Amino acid sequence: MTPLDILIPTCDRPGALAATLTSLSAQTAQPFRVVISDQGEQAAQERPEVATALRVLELHGCAVEVYRHLPRRGMAEQRQFLLEQARAPSVLFLDDDLILEPWVVAQMLEALQREGCGFVGSAVIGLSYRADVRPHQQAVEFWEGPVTPETVRPGTAAWERYMLHNAANLLHVQQQHAPAPEQSRLYKVAWVGGCVLYDRACLEAVGGFGFWRELPEHHAGEDVLAQQRVMARFGGCGVMPSGVYHQELPTTLPNREVDAPKVLDL
Repeated sequence: MTPLDILIPTCDRPGALAATLTSLSAQTAQPFRVVISDQGEQAAQERPEVATALRVLELHGCAVEVYRHLPRRGMAEQRQFLLEQARAPSVLFLDDDLILEPWVVAQMLEALQREGCGFVGSAVIGLSYRADVRPHQQAVEFWEGPVTPETVRPGTAAWERYMLHNAANLLHVQQQHAPAPEQSRLYKVAWVGGCVLYDRACLEAVGGFGFWRELPEHHAGEDVLAQQRVMARFGGCGVMPSGVYHQELPTTLPNREVDAPKVLDL
């Protein structure tokens, strides 16, 4: 059994998914297992760009599993399905529209193992905002000691940490404080979107994404709620430099009226 399962939910983004998978094939932390839950109108693995990227991963010794998981019941259910397929002690939930530097997965694994916390996230950066410097959104709180549990709720001061992950704020901050992987630093977060490595036992201990039954099909924030539940019991953090870049495609979840952390209890 490999020490890591990479879990990817996808829906009708074959080009973006192929780019994400290609960046996984360049990771230094191999092999790992890749599990994809596909809810698109057309099967992603039937597209040649996706099929080729999957074959490259297999050539590198990475096991690949692709599921057609329908009907759609919302993102929380989609993530819970992926979690139920996991076997490795560490699971990386990865969005289907990201590009990762080759050292990202290894850096996250090392941090999770060293800290023994519930999750480590590499927040995504929008490079189209590279010249958009926002000092008023760049406050950062570093972990100077071990990562410990903390409770973060909507409306608290700690909730405002999310602003660091807007636009390219993290890129500008890490250029000053952690410009290279060998200078990596952990910092306090409200949550991390897109690329989050969990200790699977910790995520399962808080119920994973099983709360999907308490939400309507159209919702958002399921990843936020899961992280905050893990963080309250086991601790969680972000790591910089991030090395994860958003492809900046339109969202596949336009209906965000129901926000999980604001309608369900921590």
